[in-house]
Amino acid sequence: MPLSSTPSLQGSVAVVTGGSRGIGYGVAAALGSLGASVVITGRSTERVQVAARELSNHNAECEGIACDVTDLGSVTGLAAHLRHRYGRVDVLVNNAGVGGPASLLHELDPEAWDQIFDTNVRGVFFMLRAIVPLMIAAGSGHIINISSLAGKNPLPRGAAYSASKWALNGLSYSVAEELRSENIRVSVVCPGSVDTEFSPHSGKDPGRMLRPEDVAHVVTMLVTQRPQSFVSEVLMRPTQKP
Repeated sequence: MPLSSTPSLQGSVAVVTGGSRGIGYGVAAALGSLGASVVITGRSTERVQVAARELSNHNAECEGIACDVTDLGSVTGLAAHLRHRYGRVDVLVNNAGVGGPASLLHELDPEAWDQIFDTNVRGVFFMLRAIVPLMIAAGSGHIINISSLAGKNPLPRGAAYSASKWALNGLSYSVAEELRSENIRVSVVCPGSVDTEFSPHSGKDPGRMLRPEDVAHVVTMLVTQRPQSFVSEVLMRPTQKP
């Protein structure tokens, strides 16, 4: 059977957390360009709604909903809205994340540690807890967790962030095994240096860094795979070291 040269997500519903800027915005735009109805989330109501209008103006059907992934009530409310309005979720991209301050671990404020893990790990758990039942009911789904190469390699002065991404990777591999029998594919994408306001990467050349569109391209490849396979992880690096 030949591969389709023009993959389509027409009729699908995609949810992208942290979708108002950076990688999440790029992913939302890419999924919308393939025909998916996209829901983006973020903590700022104004920011997420402005981003949704921008995406809609570029021929992507997009809704913006304020949601704090660290708040179980907020995530539960999002799931209830999705169930009522759309009745399904076909693609979930867990992109929302925080980096935390550059600090030696023994000097890191414990509140910063909590914030990093609450967003980067607990937030993904909350989203999976809320959205996976909708996918199981539909009989299929794609979950993409946006991690980092910091979850594969040491990151001095960023140990808490690195540890959170190692945890996210382990969570992703395990959940993938749990959900394979439900026809739900779970993948983790680990980009290196990406040129966004989230991670300025002091001293690096932005012109050599990955772009949000590069990560978005990988996400679209993952969610348009042929149905009998899935890619468990993708490691992304700039062609030239920045």
